[in-house]
Amino acid sequence: MGKIEWAMWANEQALASGLILLTGGIVGVAGQFRGWEFAAYSVAAGVFVCLLEYPRGKRAKGTSVERTGQYCFTVCVKAFGPLTRNYYVRAFLHAAICVPGGFMLATVLGCVCLGIASLIYLAAAIRGEHWEPILPRKEVRKPVAESIKNPPQNPPPRPPPEMRRKQAKDLESAAYDNPVSVTADE
Repeated sequence: MGKIEWAMWANEQALASGLILLTGGIVGVAGQFRGWEFAAYSVAAGVFVCLLEYPRGKRAKGTSVERTGQYCFTVCVKAFGPLTRNYYVRAFLHAAICVPGGFMLATVLGCVCLGIASLIYLAAAIRGEHWEPILPRKEVRKPVAESIKNPPQNPPPRPPPEMRRKQAKDLESAAYDNPVSVTADE
């Protein structure tokens, strides 16, 4: 059986929890709930977590599918070097970010989800995983095959050569010569 890549699961969990934290923060600020300052913090923390977690990391084996528009975020995350590549740092960063969200009911779900993502990142770090960016690769153009340059003349299905119709220019009288004799039975 294959090895589980915990960082991939942590990335999805952290991105979802960032969106939940952002949504809960917006609800808390818009409702002017008691302690709405924690909700304002949750809006900023949710945006930060979403920006940090939007670019997917490269998988150790297999194909890595990047998210739409990921490249510009990848450049930003890559610029911070070991602070963003090391999963120990991400685990403790997410654990610290989620604490203030626990003081308000509107943001407590995002706080719990981000805490779970922090634990998954810690498991990924213990197993030796680290973040590698998915960079665009150069496509190598293969030369066009000879059969593609000269497409077939007859549409499919193509009969064998002896059964094909004769061209009108090859015959004098008929449009084509039928190789199979056709007789009417009376």
